[in-house]
Amino acid sequence: MSERETAQAINDRAAEWVARMDREGHDPAVRAELKAWLAGDDRRRGAYFRAKVAWNMLDRASVLRAGQPPAYEVAAAGGGWFSRRLVILGGGAAAAAAALVVGLPRMDFFAAPDEQIQTAIGEIRRVPLSDGSLAAVNTQTALDVTMKPKLRQIALKGGEAWFQVAKDRARPFLVEIGDVRVRAVGTAFSVRREANGVNVQVTEGVVEVWRVGDEANIRRVEAGTRAFIAPDKAVVSIAAASEEIDNALAWRTGQLVFDGDTVAEAVAEFNRYNVRKIELSGAALGQKKMIGRFRTNEPDAFAHAVEILTDSRAVITADRIILSSD
Repeated sequence: MSERETAQAINDRAAEWVARMDREGHDPAVRAELKAWLAGDDRRRGAYFRAKVAWNMLDRASVLRAGQPPAYEVAAAGGGWFSRRLVILGGGAAAAAAALVVGLPRMDFFAAPDEQIQTAIGEIRRVPLSDGSLAAVNTQTALDVTMKPKLRQIALKGGEAWFQVAKDRARPFLVEIGDVRVRAVGTAFSVRREANGVNVQVTEGVVEVWRVGDEANIRRVEAGTRAFIAPDKAVVSIAAASEEIDNALAWRTGQLVFDGDTVAEAVAEFNRYNVRKIELSGAALGQKKMIGRFRTNEPDAFAHAVEILTDSRAVITADRIILSSD
């Protein structure tokens, strides 16, 4: 980097990078280019952070109209449209954002993830991480992995993953799921993002679970137990469920295990892994209990088992399976 690069030039470039990441941040090449730019000068990191905060402030303050302007334009308070990047370059929002930065410890919020992992429907992957940990990634799951000098950071965007964490007391392993946090040093646990909350299951060691803003209520979850964190709930619910955890994590070997689950619950699980969906005809059938072990990609075998166990009927076609009590 040239020593002639001024602070204003860095701020201008940081604003351009924030706008570009908003449009192209999904591209690994663009993220790598940003990472290289940030590494060129420590001042760039602070400038990018301030620009990012300003960008987010404007994003929250704006009201996008239904006509579809580009993502980097916002509605002006008095009408009309302007470039959010130009506002950041102008310094007004950046000055306001700087007030938020005062007193905060240095944190790499701006860092692009080192690796992004995404699985398709029915896909189950075992992914070694650069720190020696292992991630088993379930169907329809998205993870961002960022390895920092003092922190191993995983953002679970959706789906489910099981982590076997390499021991490193100097670098905690933190999983972020919305505003829920799960922290471990050397252990094994799974995290599943569900519509009604976050399910954490510990198979080895101990993890800590809390919600951002409620750090005084950190709970420890030990091996053989699980925690469920419902939306907007301060206290996590912890239940002992060693055998249930083993069954729930059978997906790591491509299997689904049901032991007293309802047919409706089993159908919902199968539909996570298969494009061809199972449909239930009749609420009564859905409440009947199911026992069995099946491959995730064999919904036909499951449907035939339901027929036998519940005295129901399965209609199997190329695009769907219908289970009914008729």
